[in-house]
Parts: sequence; C-alpha cells; structure tokens
Amino acid sequence: MTAPTAPSDAPAPDRPVGGSYDPARTTGGGLAAELDRLEAQAALSFTEELHLLRELGIAVPGGTVLELGAGPGAVTRRLRAALPADTALVAADIDAELLARAAGPGVTLLVADGADLPLEDGSVDFVLLRYVLQHVPDPAAVLAEVRRVLRPGGRVACTEVDSACWGAADPSYPELAGVHAKMAAAQRTAGGDRAIGRRLPRLLRAAGFEDVVLRPFATTNDDHPTDAFAPQLGPQRLEPLVARGVLSLAELALAADRWNRFRSDPDAWVMLLGLTAAATAPAGRGPRAAR
Repeated sequence: MTAPTAPSDAPAPDRPVGGSYDPARTTGGGLAAELDRLEAQAALSFTEELHLLRELGIAVPGGTVLELGAGPGAVTRRLRAALPADTALVAADIDAELLARAAGPGVTLLVADGADLPLEDGSVDFVLLRYVLQHVPDPAAVLAEVRRVLRPGGRVACTEVDSACWGAADPSYPELAGVHAKMAAAQRTAGGDRAIGRRLPRLLRAAGFEDVVLRPFATTNDDHPTDAFAPQLGPQRLEPLVARGVLSLAELALAADRWNRFRSDPDAWVMLLGLTAAATAPAGRGPRAAR
C-alpha cells in the first residue's frame, strides 16, 4: 500500500462556518468529497431514520416541516419524496452556497442561523436537526429557537452520534483509539461535541420540551456493501487533520492500513449506531415569543 500524503491546507473560499463544521475542510478532497460523503451517509441510513421519524410524527398532512441544518440537501430530497404532497418542507442552513444545492420542487430554502430564525412564533409543525447539534457551540440557544417556532404540540427530532457508542466492528483495531480520540478532541476545540448523543434528552428537557424519548437506529454491512461505509470510516475523513497538525502522517497511514485490512476481510462486520431524541413543544408560548 502506498503511504498517504498530507493534503494541501490551502485556504478555502470565505463562507459561513456552522460551528465546528466546515464542509470544505471536513474530508480529504475538499468540498466535492464532502458532498459525496453526505450523500453516501444519507443513502446508508435514511431508510432506518425515516421509519423512526414517521413513528415520531413527521408526516403532517397540510403542515410544515423544517429541516434545520439541511446543508446540500442529501436528506431534503429524500424527505420531499417521503412526505405527503401537501406538507410544506423548509430547508434551512447558515451556508447559502451549500444550501443552494438543496433546491428542488416543493422545497423552500431559508438561509439563516439556527439560533435566530426569521420565522413566526408557532409557525412550524415538525423540526428535524440531523447531525447539527454536535457542531453548534450553544445547542441550548438553537433548541430555544426551535421551541419558539414550533406550534404547541409540535415535535422536534434531533439525530446525533455519540463517540462512546458509535457502533461496533469485527475485527476491531484498538490501536486506532488514539486517532479517534484526537478526532473528537479537534471537534471540541472547534466548539463541537461528538459525545452529544447522551446529552440530547437533557438538552431537550432543559429547553422546556415535554414527552422526551430517545430511539437508536443501526446500519450494518449485512444490508450495504462494506465499501459503502468508506466515506464514514475510511482514512479520507482524517486527511484534513494531518494538514492541521492534529494527526501525524504515521497515524494516517495506520488508519489507512487498518481500513484496507477491514474492507478486504470477507467476514468483516460493521454496525453504525445513531441516536434520535424527540420531544413535544408544550402549550403556551416559547421562551422568545415575547421579543
């Protein structure tokens, strides 16, 4: 195997950065590779996620669904196809350039900060935040704003990861624990939290939501080819950390070698675990309704 080389850390075009998430510097190969990763991520797990979202009340005939942090629309397009035709779908993101890729029939685009939405109080029936709160420096502020725009009885669903229970793999490689720890630490330094999954119920309760539930979902290579997991588990996710000095080339080479071993093993098995916490907006006005 040829040892990987450090990617260039050339400046990316100026654009809003959503907390710890910078799409141009998340994956080796820049923005184009990150768009491919997001599409592959949605393809892996959206079927399982949609099953949960339907149980949690996302299909609101004649209602409004807000996807907050929609990015380039990998999930937006799938939601539009799955929701009732008379459900209004609003895709919101702080990054206008990224969000423009989510444009499509039956989708309203909204360029906005999740903590300051240009929406009326109680104007939304369901809000989805998918892999958003882990990148936000102040999740409480975002959830307060979500509560404000939700109608009484409206629902919010937050899908996230937790680095301590990300899933399972066989064979596993304990020698990569230090690499993964550095990845999580780099996200914390940038204002994010890869362990936020365990905090979701408490965050929702603290924001004043009721009927809080937590539901896991899993995706395995029993249902998808092992190579379909490469954008999430392969070394390309780590390349930008070499350019930033977080990881060494030796650590990147170790991760690449172990991934190649894993994907070449016909008996290898992997499960990725996601967590969705959902809750109900209480009767009465949200915390910012009187502004």
